[in-house]
Amino acid sequence: MKATFFLVPAALMITLPAKATVFLTVEQAQTLMFPGATFAKDFRVLSDQQASAIESASDTNVRNHELRAWRVSTGGWFITDEVVGKHDFIPIALGLNADGSVRGVEILEYREAYGGEVRNPKWLAQFEGKKNGAALRLTDDIQNISGATLSSKHVTDGVRRLLATYALVLASH
Repeated sequence: MKATFFLVPAALMITLPAKATVFLTVEQAQTLMFPGATFAKDFRVLSDQQASAIESASDTNVRNHELRAWRVSTGGWFITDEVVGKHDFIPIALGLNADGSVRGVEILEYREAYGGEVRNPKWLAQFEGKKNGAALRLTDDIQNISGATLSSKHVTDGVRRLLATYALVLASH
């Protein structure tokens, strides 16, 4: 008996990236985190020295020197950034209280095929109240999400980096 084999073209075996899902615009995230507040843009470009200090303090690379931050009329800051996912970037928003503690974290958009569980409010609530200097290490201080390990790690690293950015760049002004 002769065996028959079928070859599947490699192009058919490629997994296509997930469709981008926008959960919140920047304005919607601002309103969600700081109801009734107004926001004043305070965008900055980090110097190489500031980026190096942030990297040292957070043990996380500063990929983008453009800091997108807003002062909140009721006190505090609102910052947006992107963290690396498995294949694409994950835009996030961080709300900080006037004392520099985390008020909230939101995933603005998610493009990955897996790991969207990082948008779970219960998981994001683990960051609330954290300040610069908090451990913020996946599995130590922040629980991992099985099946979303890379996204969980990178969001955690991103929050830690933004807390260091606040402390080193924004808090002194």
